[in-house]
Amino acid sequence: MASTLRLSSSSSCSRQIDAAIHVPKLPKVIPYFSVPKIPTRKQLVQELNIREGFTFTGIVPVEKINEITTTSTDDKIATTQLYAILEAVADRVEMHANIGKQRENWNTLLLNSINMITLTAATMAGAAAIGGAGMPLLALKLSSTLLYSAATGMLLVMNKIQPSQLAEEQRNATRLFKQLQTQIKTMMALGTPSKEDVKGVMEKVLAVDKAYPLPLLGAMLDKFPAKFEPSVWWPSNQQLQKKNKSSEGKQRAEKNNGWSEEMEVEMREIIEVVKTKDIEDYERLGNLVLKINKILAISGPLLTGIAAVGSAFVGNGSWAVVVAVAAGALGSAVNAFEHGGQVGMVFEMYRNCAGFFRLLQESIEATLEERDLGKRENGELFEMNVALKLGRSLSQLRELARKSASSRMDGTTIDEFASKLF
Repeated sequence: MASTLRLSSSSSCSRQIDAAIHVPKLPKVIPYFSVPKIPTRKQLVQELNIREGFTFTGIVPVEKINEITTTSTDDKIATTQLYAILEAVADRVEMHANIGKQRENWNTLLLNSINMITLTAATMAGAAAIGGAGMPLLALKLSSTLLYSAATGMLLVMNKIQPSQLAEEQRNATRLFKQLQTQIKTMMALGTPSKEDVKGVMEKVLAVDKAYPLPLLGAMLDKFPAKFEPSVWWPSNQQLQKKNKSSEGKQRAEKNNGWSEEMEVEMREIIEVVKTKDIEDYERLGNLVLKINKILAISGPLLTGIAAVGSAFVGNGSWAVVVAVAAGALGSAVNAFEHGGQVGMVFEMYRNCAGFFRLLQESIEATLEERDLGKRENGELFEMNVALKLGRSLSQLRELARKSASSRMDGTTIDEFASKLF
């Protein structure tokens, strides 16, 4: 009986164990996505070679790796340098703008002060002639003489530095640095800058610094040169404007890069009009204003000096008071005309306009001298820039070139200026 129980229990346990082991099979799940295979190193190298135009050999050329690494590093350095230059240019814009306002205030304050001193001295000289003799006469004579002397000294300094011309110089420098600031931003936005771009921008910054210096002592421009000369704010070895990298592929596809023989003839005619009309006219006006400014700069201190001498002799004759009062009044009028009319500013404006046309002339000539059309700026873009600088549409620019050509064939001078802006 006991053996029967042991056998039944063991068979029961074996059935339980067997039931636990034989688990029913689950149905297979069909995958709805596939995991991408990770490419091997060999496949990556092969793909890199194919992209770079090499026949697969299993090895990336060391020269190509070095070239890519060097180019990338140089581009990053050039971009960083341009950002540094951009910060310096922004600082110069602020400096020139502030100093321009300061020197404009100089012109207003000195003009008003000198005229008030001169008129007060003339009034004292007239009162001294009426006041009689004694100590009141001496006091009025002495005060008038001192005021005229002070006005003469201040006029000499003011005429030497020409505050209105100094203010115009700073306004021009501010405008040019803002223009350069925009060019740098455009250069970085359109393509990857190079070392040559950085060098060109540096030369432009230094050229503007030289053309419009900030300090007065030692570096101030000559306000009364022997001859009128246009302003020069661009590098002497200026290179042609480079094509944007984003458009290089398109320009390679164009055989002539937008240029044609007719366009070259058109640009040469524009140069002739600019030289014979615009530049010549501004040089004539600049020389005229320079002569007027020289005469006024000498006449003002001379008249106040004569008035100072005349006021010292008031009471010794009727002629002394006439000289003192009349010369003082004339000196005040001359000073008001010279600095109130800002003759120095007009002279500087003519220098800047003549420089603008000189730069345009050199730019066109340098472009036409380049025989490789692929190295030039795109012809259509260049023509549009010239038209905008002269304030004309493209049709008006071509019409001007036709008029110039016909006038030269007839042996006459064209009766129209190239620029419609100024």
